[in-house]
Amino acid sequence: MCIAVFLWRAHPLYPFLLLLNRDEFHSRPTTPLGWWRDGDGGGGGDGAIEFLGGRDDKAGGTWLAATRDGRVAFITNVREATSLSAAANSRGHLPLRFLQSQQNPMEFARELVEEMDSYNGFNLVIADVGSNSMVYITNRAKSNSGDDAITEVSPGIHVLSNASLDSPWPKAQRLRHSLKEFMDRHGEREEVPAKEMAETLMTNPVKEEDKTLLPGVYPPDYEYQLSSIFVDIHAPSGRYGTRSTSVVLVRRDGEVKFYERYIDNEEWKEHSECFRIVQNVDETDMGQDPAFSSL
Repeated sequence: MCIAVFLWRAHPLYPFLLLLNRDEFHSRPTTPLGWWRDGDGGGGGDGAIEFLGGRDDKAGGTWLAATRDGRVAFITNVREATSLSAAANSRGHLPLRFLQSQQNPMEFARELVEEMDSYNGFNLVIADVGSNSMVYITNRAKSNSGDDAITEVSPGIHVLSNASLDSPWPKAQRLRHSLKEFMDRHGEREEVPAKEMAETLMTNPVKEEDKTLLPGVYPPDYEYQLSSIFVDIHAPSGRYGTRSTSVVLVRRDGEVKFYERYIDNEEWKEHSECFRIVQNVDETDMGQDPAFSSL
């Protein structure tokens, strides 16, 4: 289970800002934040697209990655009572497929709809920051139509947990409120510190005491354990919970900062990467369009 909160086209300095907690078993093999190419273990490969993100070494995909041309993709699983299909394709490859493609977000989404049944439940957000385009895709929409499965993301603050985008789960509501408060304190022209954001917003261990407000997909005690933004569960099957926190800050001038705080051998570490989007982007266009809205 993961949770992400992001700000899209609603801030004069940051057209895109994202914080994401990845929840997973601590024993699952993982490579932390870095530049890598799909299929070669992070090495060479002439002509291969280079990704920046963490890597799931078991299935080979990622939960969040970006490219130098300003494309970003992240994914969460859908919380379901039914068992996962062992024959399903790996959901972690979906972000990579978008980043490798030459399609814009809507084109990729419309093509993906035709094969969504081959995956377990997912929520996928894909974006091309330079063209102000972001799309949300899920294969657990209310109906099986493409119209329900694809949503063009509107400007503002959004939260994605393990249900549909902006579902009002208690921890999602807490996280949305916390991000708005944080951004209000820093104002519209002040740079925000990635590490402080991660520690302030994404380490909240508060759980929902009113169990009637929880999703009710899993048994009540397990739902309660999962109801915090930062998850830490010691179970018979192993330790499960928040293994990493990622922060992606994209400035209007095309500068990108990617920060990750992650656990390695039960010790918390951190790493950052910075780059500038490689494309001819008019600085006045990134995040400044007719749909621009303030918080």
